[in-house]
Amino acid sequence: MMSCKFPLTANKRMKNRALIVSVENFYPGAGLNNRNGAKKDTRRLHKILSKLGFSVDIRMDIAADEIYEAFKAESKTTVKDCFVGVISSHGEEGVVFGADGCAVKLAEIYSYFGGPSMADKSKLFLIQACRGCELDGGVEVEADSSFSEEENGMSELFSIPIDTAVMYATSPGYGAFMHPLGSELIQTFCKLLEDEGGPDLEITRLLTRINYQVAYNFESRGKVLGGKKQMPCFVTRFTREAFPFRKTAAAEDLSLTFAAMQLIDEPNRSRKSSIS
Repeated sequence: MMSCKFPLTANKRMKNRALIVSVENFYPGAGLNNRNGAKKDTRRLHKILSKLGFSVDIRMDIAADEIYEAFKAESKTTVKDCFVGVISSHGEEGVVFGADGCAVKLAEIYSYFGGPSMADKSKLFLIQACRGCELDGGVEVEADSSFSEEENGMSELFSIPIDTAVMYATSPGYGAFMHPLGSELIQTFCKLLEDEGGPDLEITRLLTRINYQVAYNFESRGKVLGGKKQMPCFVTRFTREAFPFRKTAAAEDLSLTFAAMQLIDEPNRSRKSSIS
């Protein structure tokens, strides 16, 4: 019986992929403040994930419908071992906001990845966004939007596919900090992947270290927010140990990497800390 060799060849060439959706600048009239520092997170993520062999797609300042479309398209194409999805924007419990100010339901984003194309693949989502309007000390701050979706709590958890972990910048009901130099969650994640032995960590150990470092090392500054803390949390539905960041191959096209970096590069700016 004849056998086809093409699937094996295709599998050797297949790469892990990452989709980074970052909203720094909102449309006029959206009613949401811009998020200085989001591009710094994006640049560092792109650099590190590319070095670890990921093919990285970056979408900056896109509307809610475009966010849905981008993740739906990613979910229909399989990966070698792992898919990483990053969303950085303003948010509330169960939702993040597109550049147009419209809400994106996280439950729907997660549900896309339960199909056959992503079966048996490791999936990790990083959500850099507020999940409410409280700070660690219980002080209320102005919310990003008046949108309310009380029923989203449990449906969001049920929508997370098998072999998927979701890392949130903060606990339910609380705000997440954004600094002009980048967010604490994303910068800590990147630092751990740069440290010796970091990429070799099993996924739950990696996320637990992020929890520890942000919880114990971060403290906001300033007259209004000074002394406030941030506590990330993660949900996992992995049924096995996973090592998604063990480097299996070098980045194949450095010229494309540098070109992509230039598209999101900008001069350094100095501004006060804010809530994501």
